[in-house]
Amino acid sequence: MKSTKTLGLLAALMMSGASLANAQTALEGGQEADMVLLPKFLGILVFDQANEGAQEAHAELGNPGELLFVGPTPENSVAGQIEIMTTAATQGQGAVMLSNNAGDQIAPSAVAAQEAGTRVVTWDSPIPGGEGEDVFVAQVDFGSIGTVMADMAHSILGGEGQMAVLSATPDAANQNAWIASMQEALKGDKYANIELVDIVYGDDQAEVSYNRALSLVDQYPDLGVIMSPTTVGIQASAKAMQDEGLCDQVKVSGLGLPSEMVSYTMNGCAPEFALWDFRDLGYLTYYTAYGLATGQLTGDIGESFSAGRMGDFAIEEDPGRPGSKRILMGPFTVYTSENVEAAAQ
Repeated sequence: MKSTKTLGLLAALMMSGASLANAQTALEGGQEADMVLLPKFLGILVFDQANEGAQEAHAELGNPGELLFVGPTPENSVAGQIEIMTTAATQGQGAVMLSNNAGDQIAPSAVAAQEAGTRVVTWDSPIPGGEGEDVFVAQVDFGSIGTVMADMAHSILGGEGQMAVLSATPDAANQNAWIASMQEALKGDKYANIELVDIVYGDDQAEVSYNRALSLVDQYPDLGVIMSPTTVGIQASAKAMQDEGLCDQVKVSGLGLPSEMVSYTMNGCAPEFALWDFRDLGYLTYYTAYGLATGQLTGDIGESFSAGRMGDFAIEEDPGRPGSKRILMGPFTVYTSENVEAAAQ
C-alpha cells in the first residue's frame, strides 16, 4: 500500500503535468515558413481585409518566408481553388490558409497537400467533412449566426411575413451551415409566423445577385425580407431594392460590411445586418498556420496559444462537424442606423 506522502507526490506530479499541458504556447517569431492565403476568389473587399490582417501578423512574427495572396476568378472558383491547393503541395508550401468554396471536392487535394508536409488551415468557410483540414478558424459560432439572422428577420418583419435567402454558391460550406442553422432557429415558436419561401444563389457576383434579388420580388409579391449571408449578395440586393424604389416593400438583411452598407442602412433599405472583423480573422488565421507550419503547434484538441494583439485561443472540437477541430474567434456585431456610420469610417 502506497503511503499518503507517496500518493500526494503522485497527485502533485499529475496536476503539474496537466498544468503544463494546458499552458499557453507563446509562438516564437523569426522562423521560416512559406505560406499561401487562398480566398474563395479575388476581388472581394472582405478577402482583401483578411489579407491585410495576415500581412500584419506576417510582419509582426518576422517570418522570413514568403506570404502569397492568391486565388481564382469568381467564374473558376472551384477548379481554381483545387488547382492552387495542388500547386501549393508541389511547391512545398509550409501552410495553405483556405476559405473554401469547393465543398468536399477540395478534400483530395488538401489531403495530398498534408501528405506532402503542408498544413491546411481553413478560415471563413471550412471543408464540410473535415478531411484534409488541420483546423478551422471560425469567425463566430455557426449556430449563433443562424439565430441572429432569424432574429433580424423577426425584427424587420414585426414577427410575421415572408422572407427569402439569397446566398453565395451552392458549395459554400459556411453559408450552407448558416442557412441550415437559421432554418433550425425558425422552427421555434417565436418565428411561427415567418415563412421562408425560397433559397437562391447569386454566385457571389454582384450582377447575378442583383438580378436574382429582383427575380425574388417578382416571384413572391408578398416578400418582406431578403436575407443574404454574403457581403456581395447583401449589397447587390440592397442596391436592387433602392434602384427599383422597393425599399418600403422589401427590406434587406444578412451579413455585410459597414463601409458598403452604410447608405442602405441609413435610407432604410437594410435596417439591420451583422458581421465580424475580417482583418482580425486573417490575423488569427496566420498565427494559427504559422504555429503549425513551424512545428510550434501540434493542432491537438486542448492546445492553446497566444495570438499577438488578439489574445489567447484554444483548439477545440467543432460542434457542427464531429471529428473536426476549430478555433473560435468571435464576436460579431449587429449594425443599425445607430452604429453603422461610426463603423463605416
